[in-house]
Amino acid sequence: MAHETAVYTHGHHESVLRSHRWRTADNSAAYLLGALRPDHRVLDVGCGPGTITADLATLVPQGTVTGLDAAEGVLAQARETAAERGVSNTEFTTGDVHALHFPDDTFEVVHAHQTLQHVGDPVTALREMRRVCAPGGVVAARDADYGGMFWYPQVPGMDEWLDLYRRVARANGGEPDAGRRLHAWARQAGFADVEITTGTWCFASPAERAWWSGLWADRTVDSRYATVAVESGLATRQELRRVAEAWRAWGAEEDGWFTVVHGEILCHV
Repeated sequence: MAHETAVYTHGHHESVLRSHRWRTADNSAAYLLGALRPDHRVLDVGCGPGTITADLATLVPQGTVTGLDAAEGVLAQARETAAERGVSNTEFTTGDVHALHFPDDTFEVVHAHQTLQHVGDPVTALREMRRVCAPGGVVAARDADYGGMFWYPQVPGMDEWLDLYRRVARANGGEPDAGRRLHAWARQAGFADVEITTGTWCFASPAERAWWSGLWADRTVDSRYATVAVESGLATRQELRRVAEAWRAWGAEEDGWFTVVHGEILCHV
């Protein structure tokens, strides 16, 4: 059985979780919501701090949602999120998506948001997600595509950020341009009935620009991503500080606009 070989590029620094906690079922899993039924059993792979997990749980009130993450530490926050919202039909566990510790056909819905871009073998991961999904169910995945991100204005240093991020992510064993590859990965995993869509996030208001640029500026110098960039020889601390300043300069632009493009697949089992 395969096991995880990639390293999660972002880690769980506060600047990373700042982004993860913003995610909801509406802004991150809208393509899936029409497939949910009140009694569904759902597996949320790579659940992180559990904001999407808790949202999904409210949509399957007679069912259950199991949140799974490779990092035990972040699951404490996921449990707190569920408790704060009064959601009682959730449980959380650690695990590796390449070798899920569930029997065949355990869930009606298996979901992964921004997960496959970080794993060592996304095709094996999708095969495992399919294995634990019951006939008639769906496997759903959504991933950003860094090569499809674009912004305005062209602040000096932002292109350097994108090039550096993609190199660091690949050095960690992941694929930052995952969105465009989801369909191919699903076909390689054996899915024949796949609905393919795209979704976007857009950050343009003053508050959105401040939030998005601030978390990326902090992430660039303080998170695991920064540590890997330096230790692998892909960037110096001075270069990282320059990239962080580029993010802050973009965030200060009144005409600033940033779009994140995601690939989405809904695979029928």
